[in-house]
Amino acid sequence: MTHPKPLMCGVELGGTKCECLVGTAPDDIRERITVRTERDAAATLHRIAGILRDWKMRHGTFSALGLACFGPLDLRPDSPDFGRIGMTPKEGWRNVDVAGFFADRFADAVGMTTDVIAAALAEGRWGAGRGLTDYAYVTVGTGIGAGLIAAGKPVFGWHPPEVGHIRIARAPGDDWPGNCRFHGACLEGLASGPAIEARTGTLPANLPADSPVWETVAHALAQLAHHLVLTLSPQRILIGGGVVSERTHLFPRIRERLRLSINDYLDIERAAGPLEEYIVPPGLGTLAGPLGALAVAADAGSSSSKRPFTRARS
Repeated sequence: MTHPKPLMCGVELGGTKCECLVGTAPDDIRERITVRTERDAAATLHRIAGILRDWKMRHGTFSALGLACFGPLDLRPDSPDFGRIGMTPKEGWRNVDVAGFFADRFADAVGMTTDVIAAALAEGRWGAGRGLTDYAYVTVGTGIGAGLIAAGKPVFGWHPPEVGHIRIARAPGDDWPGNCRFHGACLEGLASGPAIEARTGTLPANLPADSPVWETVAHALAQLAHHLVLTLSPQRILIGGGVVSERTHLFPRIRERLRLSINDYLDIERAAGPLEEYIVPPGLGTLAGPLGALAVAADAGSSSSKRPFTRARS
């Protein structure tokens, strides 16, 4: 006798929008709703809570709820601030206890991690990271972040990785000061959606493929790949997010700039395969983020889960 899969709910909280879905797997999504991430955090969270209450009435109780949230986040399991947003540039969201808000209202188990770690988990479970133990998922959108998986588990110490704020070697002749309020010309300050718009005066989606800005974006992302290759040594690097999802022309540029940057110090292709298969889009496409929240719920609902970002309601 086969038992039905437990119903789960996932919420991805992003810098510009929040994706809510209920289901059991990518091929069994009962409903999906998108809401805008307002400056008023309480208003946004209560709107999401209303959606989840409606789903609970119509679909039944969730076995677990997964939260995939922008950061920075406190994910130390023994911290009184677990699940709380830190010094985010997102106005109105600093010091908001996202995990506590949902744990007090829904599900027997609530799992939480960053949006990019969640997407990485989804790619490992259902997408382009299947069968891999060490890989990276990079998102390029309102911000830049990465979910790093090593030995099958997310990597973080006293805080999750914040690769969007690393400083990189600038492209020759590029002295634009950058757009990051904290670090100026860090990776996020040079290649995120807001940085591209600040530099060009145009939304990234409206820029042609031959715009010079894409050369600087490709250079910046290749520099990130350079760092990842030399530190994590991933078996694959997945790059997604709103800025690159429709810009397939970026991938050959990133691969070539990585090859030139590594400069034969390491033989990536011998160790990990052709660059065309090493730096690739996510297998789940734009659903990697929302499905990441569902993957977090699956981990939170598992009795064998030892994920450090899982908190069961008492």
